[in-house]
Amino acid sequence: MLLFFIPVLLIVYLYWWGRDKQKIENVIGNYIFITGCDTGFGNAAAKRFDKLGFHVLAGCFTEKGALQLQAVTSERLKTVQMDISKPDSVKKAAEWVKSQVGEQGLWGLINNAGISGIIAPTDWLKIDHFRKPIEVNLLGTIDVTLNVLPLLKKRKGRIVIVASVLGRVAPHGGGYSPSKFGLEGFNDSLRRDMQPFEIKVSCIEPGLFKTGMNNDNKQYEAKLALWNEVPTVVRKQYGDNYFHKSEEQMLKHRESLFKDDLSPVVKCMEHAMTAKYPRTRYSVGSDATFLWLPLSYMPSVLQDIAVCRTKIKLANPKFV
Repeated sequence: MLLFFIPVLLIVYLYWWGRDKQKIENVIGNYIFITGCDTGFGNAAAKRFDKLGFHVLAGCFTEKGALQLQAVTSERLKTVQMDISKPDSVKKAAEWVKSQVGEQGLWGLINNAGISGIIAPTDWLKIDHFRKPIEVNLLGTIDVTLNVLPLLKKRKGRIVIVASVLGRVAPHGGGYSPSKFGLEGFNDSLRRDMQPFEIKVSCIEPGLFKTGMNNDNKQYEAKLALWNEVPTVVRKQYGDNYFHKSEEQMLKHRESLFKDDLSPVVKCMEHAMTAKYPRTRYSVGSDATFLWLPLSYMPSVLQDIAVCRTKIKLANPKFV
């Protein structure tokens, strides 16, 4: 029986591999709108698609980011300053995109803009620490998508949503993982709703990469400020050395797990925009493939054991 299944699986894999390699003809030269192009994945993607010959419309949060991007790209690339957490800014940017693409319509939207917010134990946080990442990462992405959908329908285009493996497994507190879990749900519903319009929707789930979003100094300062403000009871529960131990652990994780090379994620964006059959999901990075993705399919009790074993032990959690 096993000897029968091996060639069958091989044939299925070869069929999938050949199908995955097929490209759309004459796709180069179309318009692609990318958010979050100041740094990180968005910045690298804007440069790559510009080099390929696309008309890149790059959404940047700062004027500095826009000018720096324009300085190293062709005249085809245009920038717009926008804050995706503000509806007026999104609407204005969408109108600008419409004026750029004209009757041609928009071939691609890459929803990349996002923030990490403060990463800390949940009982250190206030509601605003959850609200901001959700407003940017989830609601901002939805708002951008809704505003440019008519342009994508006209072109029967492509949508890419950059979520995260931490939208499958939440190893720490803060608003980042909840916002990415929400993106996973939005991606699924959008993909199914857009099928009648022949719009392909793909979700990219990067593992741990070093981007502009991961600012160690800002994260440290924000977390230290939180630690200095927690009630005495909470400080007793965690112990006076907890903060420094957790920061040491975070630095070790960044050195061992976080990757500098952003090109694997950009290659997935490129495939989603140029392949005849874009994938529904792209999990990117060795940690995503061999750690987070398998962990996400495990029963919750096993996830809890795996994640909690990596956490710093509290000094006196029973103190009240």
